[in-house]
Amino acid sequence: MRRCLECGQWEPAGAPDCERCARFIDEIVESGWREFVSQEFDALTALDERHIAEMVIDEPDRHLWRVVDAAHDRLVCTECGDRLSRGPAGCAACDLANGFRYVAIEIDRPGVPPGNEHALRVNVSVVRRPSGISWREVLGRRLLLPYLLDGHLPTIRQAQAARALLNEGGTAEDLAKHFHSLWGDAAS
Repeated sequence: MRRCLECGQWEPAGAPDCERCARFIDEIVESGWREFVSQEFDALTALDERHIAEMVIDEPDRHLWRVVDAAHDRLVCTECGDRLSRGPAGCAACDLANGFRYVAIEIDRPGVPPGNEHALRVNVSVVRRPSGISWREVLGRRLLLPYLLDGHLPTIRQAQAARALLNEGGTAEDLAKHFHSLWGDAAS
C-alpha cells in the first residue's frame, strides 16, 4: 500500500473525488480489458473495439468482471450519454447494465482469501458509480479498497463492525483507524 500523492489516502481510497485514485481504480478494470484483447485479438481499430465491447455485454456471463466493466466503459448510454452503466441512478439503461455486470465471472487472485475478488469487484463498482448509493456505503467501500487490493478480506463480523461504526456517526478517520487496527498498513 502507498499513499496517493494528490489526496494522501491509501491508494485508491480517495476515489471518486481524487482524480488520481479514480484513475487507479479505472486501471484495475482497464488492465483486465488489455489482457483480454491481447489474448483474443490482433490489433483493433476503435470500431472493432466497440463491436467487441458490444459482444461482451451481450454475454457477460462468459467474461471476467473486469472485461465486462471495461466493455461498458467503451459504450455510450443512449439515455443519459454517460458511459454505459456509469450514468446517474434512475437512468434505466445504466441501471439495467449495472445490474447485468454482476453475472460476469470472478476468479480470486492467487494468495488471497476466497471471496476477495467478489469484494474487490463490488467495491470497485460502487466507487466507480456512487450515484444513488449512500455516502456511508461509498465511504466504507472506498476506504476498504486498499486492503482488498493488498489481499485482505473482512470477516462478516468485521464488516458488520465497520458498518455499525459508520451508522453510529463514525467519521472517515474512525473507519480508517478501524481498518488499520485489523490489518495495519505497508508503511508501518
